[in-house]
Amino acid sequence: MSNRDMLFSAPIASLGDWTFDERVAEVFPDMIQRSVPGYSNIISMIGMLAGRFVTPASQVYDLGCSLGAATLSARRNINHADCRIIAVDNSAPMVERCRRHLDAFRAATPVDVLEADIRDVPIENASLVILNFTLQFLAPDDRLALLSKIYQGLNPGGALVLSEKFSFPDQQMGELLFDMHLDFKRANGYSELEISQKRSMLENVMLTDSVDTHKARLQAAGFTHCELWFQCFNFGSLVAIKSGESA
Repeated sequence: MSNRDMLFSAPIASLGDWTFDERVAEVFPDMIQRSVPGYSNIISMIGMLAGRFVTPASQVYDLGCSLGAATLSARRNINHADCRIIAVDNSAPMVERCRRHLDAFRAATPVDVLEADIRDVPIENASLVILNFTLQFLAPDDRLALLSKIYQGLNPGGALVLSEKFSFPDQQMGELLFDMHLDFKRANGYSELEISQKRSMLENVMLTDSVDTHKARLQAAGFTHCELWFQCFNFGSLVAIKSGESA
């Protein structure tokens, strides 16, 4: 049972910018379930995509792994020998909890949990790479370089799963989907104070792109096949496949 997210329930004098610190790591499972519509569906489908794309003796990367939910889902669905998952996060509290979390579940596929900047981690012999709500926290100027590195490190027929919060060029639709997301958070028990304080902390840290911007960037990185496979309000996930033998 995860701890309930009460981090923003009282007024905070100096909000500052968002960080994935000890307090966030402590309540993260509750926070993300109550804040990200469709999150559990995306996690489940990452497992199904792992079953489809992961090939023998290859590597899976979970970049920005937080507590390891996507890693666990992928690992449950890997049916080949000699595979390895490399899970990476730059938050020490997240990495520590991720290791404990993964150790609680026995599985044949080994996982290396690294405390590192995903921009510094080499991608090699990859059949699947997961960026689950991670790219949006990178400086926009760094995003194409990371995607290009991922593309180069993927084996032919390998896939990238890219989940993000989206912005929308159509202002009216953007406002509607934004408001529906607020309704989702209210329905999950967040107060107006909690919603506004969290949004204030995130606004300088999480810079969102439109679906079309994501697709154009993926194509610039080398992916010729990419499509939105899931969307709920202003959150969603794309899958991009490196050309080659079909998975």
